Amino acid sequence: MGHHVTSYSDLPAPALRLDLDQDALQSNWRALDRMSGGARAGAAVKADAYGLGVHKVVPVLQAAGCDDFFVAHWSEVRAVLEVASPGSLSVLHGPLTPPDAAYAQATDVKPVINSLEQARRWIDAGGGRCDLMVDTGMNRLGVTLDQLGEPMLAQLEIDVLLSHLVAAEEDTPLNVIQCERWNDARTRVRHKRASLANSGGIALGEAYHGDLTRPGIALYGGVPRPEMAPMLRQVVRPQTAILQVRHVEAGETIGYNATFTAPAAMRVGTIALGYADGYLRCWSGKGRFCAAGTILPVLGRVSMDLTVVDLTHAPDVAEGDWITADYALPQAAVTTGLSQYELLTLLGRRFGR
Repeated sequence: MGHHVTSYSDLPAPALRLDLDQDALQSNWRALDRMSGGARAGAAVKADAYGLGVHKVVPVLQAAGCDDFFVAHWSEVRAVLEVASPGSLSVLHGPLTPPDAAYAQATDVKPVINSLEQARRWIDAGGGRCDLMVDTGMNRLGVTLDQLGEPMLAQLEIDVLLSHLVAAEEDTPLNVIQCERWNDARTRVRHKRASLANSGGIALGEAYHGDLTRPGIALYGGVPRPEMAPMLRQVVRPQTAILQVRHVEAGETIGYNATFTAPAAMRVGTIALGYADGYLRCWSGKGRFCAAGTILPVLGRVSMDLTVVDLTHAPDVAEGDWITADYALPQAAVTTGLSQYELLTLLGRRFGR
C-alpha cells in the first residue's frame, strides 16, 4: 500500500529554499546600531521582512536587541505580532478606515499618522500612542510642515516623529535640506522620539540619527552606500535542487526561443527555479550558480519554473543535488539592472523559508 498523506504537514520539502544566515542578520543589525551612535536601530520588516520571512527574521533581530519594528500594511501586523513583543510595532500606512484604527487599538500597534484625516480618525477611535510622519520633501506620505500647528496634532500622543529621506544613498543637497526641515518639525510638535535615517541615512552621520534609525535593506545584506560595504554581510542565498541532468551535443539549442547554442558537447542541469519565483528573465545568460566552488553559468532563457545551468565542469553534481545562486545584492543589482530591494522582495512563495 502507498503512503497515506494524513495532512498538509506531510508535504515533501520544496526543491527551492532560502538559506538565511542568522549570524549575518544579527551582525548587520548590531553594525547599524553601532553606526547609529546615540540612537537605537529599529528594523523595517514590511513585505515579509523584505521577502526573507517575518517568522524567521523578527525573533533573530529581537535577540540581537531590536525593539522597534515597522510594516507598511495592516495585513502584515498579525504575522509580526505572532513573534514580536507587544507595543513594538508601527504601521506606516496609518489608519485609512475606522476598522484600521479599531484594530490598532485592539492589538496595541502604533499607527503612523500621515494626514489630518488620519489624525481625526485615530482620535475618534480613542487615540493613544501613535507615530507621526512629517513630509520633508518626499511628497509621498506625511503631514506637511505648515500643518504642524494644527490643534488636531496637539491632541496626539506621539511616540516617534518620523520623516523619510529622498536620496540617502546619494550625496545631494536634499539630505541637508530634509535634515533641517526635520529638526524644525522636532521643535514644533510634542513627541518622545524622533527618527529620520533609513539604511543609507545612518551613514550620513550624527545629525541624521535622532533617537531611532530605521534600517531595512542593509539588515538583509543590501549596501545602500559604498562606505557601508565593509560592515555588512550577505544574509540570504537562494538554493535550488537539480531536477534533471542531460547531455547536449554541439549545435543543439537550450531553452525558449533558442537563445543559446551549445558550442561543444555539454553536460547541463535543469533546476527548479524560474521567473515565477522572482528569478526573472533578466538573469538569462547572465546568472551564475555555485556548487563546491565551481561556477555554473545559466544557459539560455529563464522560464517560469525552470532554468538550465552548465554542469560541464562539475561532473560530480547530480540529479537531486543542491546548488546556490550567486546573489550578493550589490553585484546582482549591477548584473540585472534590478534594485537591491527588488532582488529581495521578488523572491517567491515557493522558496522554503
